[in-house]
Amino acid sequence: MNILVIRFRQMGDSILSTVLTNTLHQSLEGARIDVVLNDNLAPLFAGHPSISNIYTFSNKERHNAWTYIRKVWQITHQTRYDIIIDMRSTVNTTLFSWFSLHTPFRIGLKKVYTRFVFNHRFDVCGYKESIIDHNLKLLHPLESMSDINYTRDFTLHITEEEKESFRQYMVMQGIDFRRPVALLAVTTRVKIKSWAQENMRWLTQQFIERYPNFQIIYNYAPYEEAEVIEEYRNEGCPANVFVNIQAKSPRELVAMCANIDLFLGNEGGARHIAHSMGKPSFVICAPTVSKYTWIPQNNVPAEAMSPSDFLKDEDIRELSYEDQMKLVKKEVVWKHLQRFMEKFIDYEKNINSNA
Repeated sequence: MNILVIRFRQMGDSILSTVLTNTLHQSLEGARIDVVLNDNLAPLFAGHPSISNIYTFSNKERHNAWTYIRKVWQITHQTRYDIIIDMRSTVNTTLFSWFSLHTPFRIGLKKVYTRFVFNHRFDVCGYKESIIDHNLKLLHPLESMSDINYTRDFTLHITEEEKESFRQYMVMQGIDFRRPVALLAVTTRVKIKSWAQENMRWLTQQFIERYPNFQIIYNYAPYEEAEVIEEYRNEGCPANVFVNIQAKSPRELVAMCANIDLFLGNEGGARHIAHSMGKPSFVICAPTVSKYTWIPQNNVPAEAMSPSDFLKDEDIRELSYEDQMKLVKKEVVWKHLQRFMEKFIDYEKNINSNA
């Protein structure tokens, strides 16, 4: 059986789509599962056990109509697919199904232009719907032909050599693996989505005082290095904080997350990587990010706080973006973070780990 999954867009979305490929892999023995991704994300999924082949599109290819159409035609005609799952169902991505109308299962989302291309359609993900539940729902039509063994696990894969290599790099930068390590996302890709720096600084200080055995690595984009280092110096260069450990690629970030114990800070793609590697996470969500959707629940502890925790949705809409972010009070976040630590982190074990 040949299956094609189309999942263009951002890092987090693509990582979360692996609940679908993992479920397919364990349910349909011997199936070939091909995935379509943005080319910059493809290295993240190299060697993934539930993915047979990756087709990539560059931004240039996606924005050149003739090049894009020709490549979609080639993909759909070199393999006869039994199942096509279009996870975004944009005007462009529906071409995969238009060129494969013989495919028995053409699955996508309910949009005005998808009525005649998909034979199984679903509503787009709702604001309070888990993205895991939404993604797995796309597999319901397949229950008519086989037992589907659903999994809520979204995963990434790296080799032991990659993990160990990055671990040694962390040791060279001063990390002591006899003590626990937390990765703290101090910024976000879109600045306006970041929690106020003074709040993050205050929270970091509280965390260090309460959990002195933890080592904290600041996670940030390379172009933010000067700003983060200046902020670090303004904090007095706390001994438990490391600003000199950087992942130079998404795959190195996977290796870093494989070597940490906890993820904190701003919500984003890095959190999804940490979650995919089985690491607990506690984050702050921006107003436009539904924590019900993007902090999905499975067997890996994950919690978030957002403006919606402090004010009703109808009242929040009347505030500016900046004022919405100000609703997330640092004292309340700290209180919830301590509860999270007590519930999911064996601190007594961690605090005595040097003994």
